[in-house]
Amino acid sequence: MEKLTEYVSEKIWILEYPVRFGGMDLFGRTTIIRLENGDLIVHDPCKIDDSTKGKIDEIGTVKYIIAPGSYHHLFVTDFQEKYPKAETFLCPGLERKRPDIKFDWILGNKPDHRWQDAIDQVLVQGTKHIWEVAFFHKSSRTLILVDLLENIGDDYGHEAGLLLRFWWKAIFRMWDNPKAAPEYQMGWGNKEIVKITLNKILSWDAKRVIIAHGENIEEHINETLATAWRRVLNA
Repeated sequence: MEKLTEYVSEKIWILEYPVRFGGMDLFGRTTIIRLENGDLIVHDPCKIDDSTKGKIDEIGTVKYIIAPGSYHHLFVTDFQEKYPKAETFLCPGLERKRPDIKFDWILGNKPDHRWQDAIDQVLVQGTKHIWEVAFFHKSSRTLILVDLLENIGDDYGHEAGLLLRFWWKAIFRMWDNPKAAPEYQMGWGNKEIVKITLNKILSWDAKRVIIAHGENIEEHINETLATAWRRVLNA
C-alpha cells in the first residue's frame, strides 16, 4: 500500500511509488489536486490498492486522470480500472506510444475549462523523445513537474542502487545537482520555443516544486530552476 500524504493543506496530496526504468530502481510521485468543488485531478497515476483508493475517496471524487509526460503513463490503466467514470488526459504523443490507453483529451498549452481557475499549464516540447506538460496550482503557488527537474542525492528518501548512483554521479553529474532528466540533456529540440516555455514557468514564481523523481524543491525555487535549465535559457 502506498502512503497518501497531505502536502498542501486541504489542496494537494502525494503518493510515492516504486518504478523500474532502464535497469534502475527509483521512485515516482503521484500528485492529487482537489478543486474547489471537491473534484480530484490525479497527476502521474500509480498503482493503488483498495485501501489507498478508500483514502483517496475520502478526499474527493476522482474526475480527471492525467498522464503528463512521455515517460509517465505506466499506471494510467490501473487508475482507470478503479475509476472508470474519470476522464483521461494524455501528453501529446502518448496516443501513439500507448494505443492501448483509452483517453478523452490531449493536453496542451491551455488548461481545461474545468480547472482553469485553479491551475495553469504549459506544454514543454523538449526533444523528439520527451515532452511533458507542466502544471501550476495558483493558490498554493505549487509547480508540478515530472522529468523537467530531478533532484536525487544524499538526501534521497529511498535507497539508491549502484546503477542509479553511477549514472547520476559519473555520467550526468546530477547527484545533489538538480537538473532536467537525461533525456532532455542529450539534446533539446527547438531551443527558442523551449526557452519561451521555460521562461513562462519561471514567471509563475512558484513557492514549491513537486517533482516525480527525488526530493521536492521548497526553497530558492527560480534560482534552482534557472540553474537546471541554463543550457537552454542562455542559448
